[in-house]
Amino acid sequence: MTLACGIIADDFTGAMLVAAYCETAGVACPVYFTAEALADAPDSPLAVLAARTRLAPPDQARSDIAVAIAAMRDAGAEALVYKACGTFDSTEEGNIGIAADLLRAEMDQDLILLSAGFPDYGVTVHQGHMFLGARPINESDKRHDPVTPMPDANLVRFLGAQVGREVGLISHLEMIKGKPLAQAALDTRRAEGHAHVLCDLCDDADLAMSLALAESDRAVVASDPLTVAFALDRARHSGATLPPPDHAGGPAALFVGSVGPVAGAQIAAFETRHPVLRLDLTENITEQALIERAAEWAAARVAQGPFGITTWADAAQVARSQAAYGRLGAARRAERILAEIAQRCHEIGIRRFLVGGGETSGAIVTALGLTKVRALPLGALRGGLCVAEGPDPISLYLKSGKLGDSEVFLSALEIMAPARIPETTR
Repeated sequence: MTLACGIIADDFTGAMLVAAYCETAGVACPVYFTAEALADAPDSPLAVLAARTRLAPPDQARSDIAVAIAAMRDAGAEALVYKACGTFDSTEEGNIGIAADLLRAEMDQDLILLSAGFPDYGVTVHQGHMFLGARPINESDKRHDPVTPMPDANLVRFLGAQVGREVGLISHLEMIKGKPLAQAALDTRRAEGHAHVLCDLCDDADLAMSLALAESDRAVVASDPLTVAFALDRARHSGATLPPPDHAGGPAALFVGSVGPVAGAQIAAFETRHPVLRLDLTENITEQALIERAAEWAAARVAQGPFGITTWADAAQVARSQAAYGRLGAARRAERILAEIAQRCHEIGIRRFLVGGGETSGAIVTALGLTKVRALPLGALRGGLCVAEGPDPISLYLKSGKLGDSEVFLSALEIMAPARIPETTR
């Protein structure tokens, strides 16, 4: 079967979400966690390669994205998408612009379309500016994100810093005038010499017009909505469906590496019913000692029911941790610790893993040695559920730190009961 479109996601939870949307539409879309795993070409019209490029230093991101592109092309991908999160989390150094230039070169496009936002979750782009609800993104909590702060709502300017040249814009006001005028606007941007053009995304009509403008393109850089629309459009004649797998049996555990109020509320709700171990990254002991203590704590509880382990911290604790280890160093420390603990938990029988945080998800999946999973359709949790099939299956719920209501992990536990899958898949 021809791989109609390959998706390279900048983190693991984003990979799971777009795969779930495609599976919900009835198109098989396995998720791979290494470029090497794609050597066994997917027998599906769509595939996602989950990368960890959102927070990688620019040089590493450039290398990793290039490897991912080559792996997808070797697997036969006829079109490619670099999938970033809805808020286009990045810095002025990268890595979205890096991906855009690599894709543009690989697919021999003089111009590549960029599409940010996720209107279903209140993230929109109007006149090139990103909004979270009614507020510019730089006036929301995202301004103070500990790893990818968003000090500028003007994406044209922000992305321009990444690519080192002016980014063009197709505005909502141009797109609502219909395809001929929107296409004329795009042609004008091309004639002006723009190699990168951002499309506003205020609503479903903007999404449909962005897809129409990309109809002859072989690559785009986009958040979830256009990623899914572009991929499904390329796979529209495949008709490839496979029944979803059942969840694995065995004990369950929660691991949360996210910070912020959403993650804090979710941990607190989980803690009302199950024990939670809170780890302090600034405690004056070695990483290995912290891991050993947590592993012993988990071993004493594995037979008693679900439990949670987290490095969540409030703003003051985050500041202390970053002062000690640096912004990225503190995040990577949390990921290393939780990943090794998760691996130790697998050794004592945990087979259902709930994970909060995109980077934490990547670290834990890597530690567990997983190379491929099958995403389940959206269901009540709106994505994130998957199963690593095989003689010793594992079920996972991989969730972005900023998504979900306060009881999302409790809901996930119930849904992940063995032999149960979301009702929409029956």
